[in-house]
Parts: sequence; structure tokens; C-alpha cells
Amino acid sequence: MNVMDITADTSAPASGRFARFDRGLGYVVEAAAAAIVVAELVLLGAATTARYVFNSPFTWSDELATILFIWLAVLGAVVALRRGEHMRLTAFVRNLSPAWRARVDALGLMLVCTVLVALIMPTWEHVESHLPSQMPVLEISEAFREAAILVGIVLMLMTAIDKLVQHATPWQIFGSLALVAVVGAGLYAAAPVLEDLGNYNLLIFFFGLVAVSMVIGMPIAFSFLLATVAYLQFSTTVPVLIVPGRVSEGMSHMVLLAVPMFVLLGALIEIAGLARAMIAFLVSLIGHLRGGLQYVLLGAMYLVSGISGAKAADMAAIAPALFPEMKKRGSSDGDLVSLLSASAVMSETIPPSIVLITVGSVTGVSIAALFTGGLLPAVVGLIALAVVVFMQTRGEDMSLAKRFDAATKLKLFAVALPGLGLPIVIRSAVVEGVATATEVATIGVVYTVIVGVFFYRCFDWRRVYPILVDTASLSGAILLVVGAATAMAWALTQSGFSQQLVDLMVGVPGGRLGFLAISALAFVVLGSVLEGVPAIVLFGPLLFPVARVMGVNEVHYAIVAVFSMGLGLFTPPFGVGFYLACAIGRASPDDVIKYVWPHLAALVVALLLIVLFPWISTGFL
Repeated sequence: MNVMDITADTSAPASGRFARFDRGLGYVVEAAAAAIVVAELVLLGAATTARYVFNSPFTWSDELATILFIWLAVLGAVVALRRGEHMRLTAFVRNLSPAWRARVDALGLMLVCTVLVALIMPTWEHVESHLPSQMPVLEISEAFREAAILVGIVLMLMTAIDKLVQHATPWQIFGSLALVAVVGAGLYAAAPVLEDLGNYNLLIFFFGLVAVSMVIGMPIAFSFLLATVAYLQFSTTVPVLIVPGRVSEGMSHMVLLAVPMFVLLGALIEIAGLARAMIAFLVSLIGHLRGGLQYVLLGAMYLVSGISGAKAADMAAIAPALFPEMKKRGSSDGDLVSLLSASAVMSETIPPSIVLITVGSVTGVSIAALFTGGLLPAVVGLIALAVVVFMQTRGEDMSLAKRFDAATKLKLFAVALPGLGLPIVIRSAVVEGVATATEVATIGVVYTVIVGVFFYRCFDWRRVYPILVDTASLSGAILLVVGAATAMAWALTQSGFSQQLVDLMVGVPGGRLGFLAISALAFVVLGSVLEGVPAIVLFGPLLFPVARVMGVNEVHYAIVAVFSMGLGLFTPPFGVGFYLACAIGRASPDDVIKYVWPHLAALVVALLLIVLFPWISTGFL
């Protein structure tokens, strides 16, 4: 028996025990997270009803909602870590051999454990410092809220250790631990030198360490936390105690409470039948035209996009309903997946986009203004893609295309009306200031359940619990990134980097237009490696003040940034959105990549138009 066999035999019992522990921990955390989603929904629904129906708002609802929200965020982050659903860059590790991939994954998990261990004591001290403070209305200690961060860190540490023991060999664990210990000892020994380097430390920690962490596939949120903790610990005299406070501040912003509600709403729209009804109506209108189903795909993405908070959910709701018939008409897998991917870019600015809500949260720009400004830029992208579709489908065989009579179209319209009206109501209510994004999302969830149960009669109650857990997981993954990026952005600001960035960008050749062009290019790159939410949380507070100095309208700048990040997110080889589209369309990225360039070129033209003509973003404000 060789060494590998001995290792496998001796580790098997431990793996079995850890597997049972993993199942037990997963069950408890997932059940708690799902329960909090329901509790948050009930609380927000009751508070909204009290405010708008009885004109008697609950004075305590916001404080209680904030407590539940931060507990939901951290438990969701634990679920996401357990399920491997945190945002991360996989372009570099995807093609490694199985042996090297296992080593790299073990190192990534060891780094996750390292940063979580480093945060336990500072977070404990942070919670202790809030024990004497009381919430004004509930009159309970603020430690009840802040303790969520400590519990989340401990549970994530247990989860990371569990995954490490289950999936890595002892040699991989010890090797990773030794490497981390050597690098840590080196940084500790070099601390006096690092303190004298000033802002060159930003290159070492916030560029070098973050880049290395992301290249090995470490989740983005933990890469940000690792860089921030290491920067404060080894190159400054600022205590690490500041990090949990900044994470809590970033994760608990009331505006972001809309995130889990819209994630839940998007999932319920799919199981309630609203998305299918909308697609069927659009097919009856234009499905018989050349390229008709491609136009339906674009129209459907415009209608439902943004509500779920996840592009994967948007694409998954639409692709299965259209792809089989499109293939019958001669469309190739590569072309279909390419169009699906491009349509997700086109719809990035359509409200209620989670990225737009995040922009409003971290920059102070009016969310209602962002929702208004995002509609027309998406139309520009839609038209640009429609031109490509027209050119590509001129020779499409329409002999098997089904035509619908007027009576059938009218019937399908009546069936689709509840679904068609929901996005309009949501966007109009927020834009007109009738209700907040969170309140509208809550109303939308209740409306969708009622329509699915009593109108479409296809609501599958068996899928509700998995959807609640998925909602917590996706929300936790998003909000942990927001919290980690908030801490990292604070460290960058305290270093003086923000003022240096302002001075640099103000001096960009070409004035306002040059600044917009460079910003668009930068956000394309950031979107490809960081995705929209972490990129905007990290760089929004730094770049939006520069935009104000340059005389750029904040809404225009936000739309340029969001559209650019969407373009980067779905651009190969780094954009993870491109690979999501391939997975949903069940096509190989190698086969699809040669089809993406016409669609991407059309989107680049659309981005240039949005940059050059601010009225596209601001004309209806």
C-alpha cells in the first residue's frame, strides 16, 4: 500500500464525522436563515400596511428590521460559504490539473480560516464596546445587532475548517498552513519597514495580496478582508478592531434591505408562472417574424431583468422557454448563448437592479433617479443588439413558425397582464416616491404569491423552502462583499489614496469626456474581475466625488459605470457572467466564444452612445 492509500484510509473516519457535522450545521443554519427571511418579510409587510393603509407606522419596525437584516446577512454568508456560492474569480484555476486545483483550493480555504481567526478577538471587542449602548426605540443593547458579526465569523470559520478537512489531504492542509505561517512571519518581521513605505503599502496589500488571493480562487469578500486586516496589522498603527465596525456598517444599511426582498421576488416570479406567461404573450406577437424569438428573448430580459438581483436567475427563467424552439429554426447553441449573455449586459441598468440599489447606498445618489435614468440606456443596448439579430437572421427558415390569431393573442395578453404589470408597478412606485424599494419589493412578493396561487394556480409550495435558503445564500454573498469592500474602502480613504485619485483623475486629458472614457474602461476591467457590487462599493465612494468635481451628472456617471461593469462581467475570458450563460445554455465556452464578438461590439457602440450623450441617462429626470 502506497502513501496515498494510507492517507486516504486514515482520513476516512474523520471525513465521515466532519460530513455528519457539516450536514447538521448546514441544516441548522439554513433553517435559521430561511426563518429570518420569512420574519423579515412579515415584519416589512406589516409595517408597510400600517404606514400606508392605517396611517399608523410602527416606530420600532426599522430597528427590528435592521437587527434581523444583519443576522440574515451573516447567516446567508455562512450558507453561501458552505455551498461554494460566494463570488470569486475562477478564470485562472479552472484549467489547472486536478492535483494542483486541490492544492490551490486548500490554500484558499486556509487563507479564509486565517482572516476569520484574525477577526475573532477584534469582533469580540467590538461587540463588548456596544454593550452599554441602547437602541433609541427598542431600548435594548446594540450588542444584539453587532453580535451577528461575531456569530457569523465563528460559524464561517467552523464551515471553512469543515470543508478543508473534508476536501483536502493532510499534506495539503499542512503545506497550506506552513506557507501561510511563513508569509505571516515575514510580514510581521518586515512591519517596521512596511510602516515607513507609506502608500506603497497600498500596492503590496490592496493590489498584490488581493490579486494573488483572487487568482487562486479565494472568494472576493474574503480577499478584501484579508488585504484590509493585513494592511492594518502590518503597515499601520490603526487597530484591526475598526474592521468589524466597518463591515457591520456596510452590511446593515437600510437601503440594502431591498436586496433579499428582490432576490426572493425574482425566484417567486418564476415558480408562480409570471415569467412564462409574459414570454408566451411576446411569442404570440412577434415569434413568427425572422429573428422573432431572438427579439422575444431581448424583450423578456428587459421586462424581468433586475427583479431577481441575480443575472443567473434572469437568464434561467427565460432561456429554457425559448431555446428549444430557436434551435428548431436553425440557431446554433453558440449564437443563442451569446445573445443570452449580451442581453444580460443590455439589461444591467434596468431597475430594480441590485447594483443600482448598491450605488444609491454607497454614494448617496437618489435611487428613484437611478431607476428613472436606467431605463433608456437599456433601450439603447436593446436596439443595438436587435440590429445584430436582424443582420444574423435574414436567412432564417420560417416555414415551421407558428402564427397566432387575434383572439389567441388577446387571451395570452390577458393571462400575461398580472406579470406585465408587476415590473411597471415596482419601477413606477419607486420612481414616483410612493414607496421605498424595500416596501415595493415586499408588496411585490405578496402580490406574486397571490397571483401564483389564485390566478395561475401553479404555485409549487414544495419549492418555497429551497427558495428561502437560496435567497439567504445569495443575499449573504452579496452583503458580505458590501461589508468587506466598505472596510477596504475606509482603509483606502484613511491612507489618503482618495485625494490622490481625485488629483490624478482631475488631470486626465480631455476633461469631462476623457474622465468618462477612462472611467468606462476602468469599470469594464473591474466588472470582469470583481463583478458589479464589490466594484461599486469599493470604488464608488472614491470616483463619484471626482465625477462631481468634473461636472459629470451623478446619474449619468452611475449608468456609465453600471453598464460598463456589465460589459466586463459578460466578456470572456475573465467575465464570470459569460460562463454562467454557457452553463445555463448547456454549451461549451470554447464553442460560444467565437459567436460573442458581434454582440459585444454592438454593446460597445451602445456604451459609447451612453457616454457621449448624457441625455440618454438624464433626459427623463
